[in-house]
Amino acid sequence: MSTAKQVSANKVTTRTLAQMKAENKKIAMLTAYDYSLARLLDQAGIDAILVGDSAANVMAGHPTTLPISLDQMIYHASSVTRAVKHALVVVDMPFGSYQGDPLEALRSAIRIMKETGADAVKMEGGAEAVESIRKIISAGIPVMGHLGLTPQSINQFGTYAVRATEQKEAAKLLGDARLLESTGCFSLVLEKIPAALAKETSRTLSIPVIGIGAGSDIDGQVLVLQDMLGITQGFSPRFLRRYLDLGEQIVHAVEHYIRDVKSSDFPDEKEQY
Repeated sequence: MSTAKQVSANKVTTRTLAQMKAENKKIAMLTAYDYSLARLLDQAGIDAILVGDSAANVMAGHPTTLPISLDQMIYHASSVTRAVKHALVVVDMPFGSYQGDPLEALRSAIRIMKETGADAVKMEGGAEAVESIRKIISAGIPVMGHLGLTPQSINQFGTYAVRATEQKEAAKLLGDARLLESTGCFSLVLEKIPAALAKETSRTLSIPVIGIGAGSDIDGQVLVLQDMLGITQGFSPRFLRRYLDLGEQIVHAVEHYIRDVKSSDFPDEKEQY
């Protein structure tokens, strides 16, 4: 008997996420950067896929998200959208593609939408990014906001520690969240902030709030796929739950293959023409 999940044929949209929040249905989101894994996520019934600038870390081995370019993000996003029929696909706008110049931000977002076929873009920052966000939304492009720990600003923060633990920063985050909602963002990611603040933010806003290291009392969760599958090595923050130890399984499989090749066990007679 097949155990394959029957996934709805209906495409998830920004409106779908709004309805899920209204109906108190949790939103499940994961990252993907290539066709093969995006296809599996979509088959499993994931609600949304984030083509994250975390590709700089997990795909290219950079220590931060800063080096990845707009062209590289478009390449990864195009690979993902070719695989996806159901999930909402959101693409991170990389560092340098929108900061400081709303017109450049608009040009970057238009390129992403036209060249990838994605459904929305995601941008880090609150008041400091709002003019660029407003410009993009005015062109009819949906924007997901991102507050709390914003990895593109890591050199300013100097640490990946939990954000908004002090009253002043917490108040700014809540104010920025309201500003992003009023500007027209359809959703908001909160990264690595106290659970109580995330809960307050989610209850304050009418738009969906999706967390990574932001507790459970919000509208949804997102994780980096390679982290939750156990492919990433040496990364174990408190918020990460590993659903597989795929890294170890891959190493064992490759070791088995090497032994079979060295011993002439592979290929056998059935595996020849």
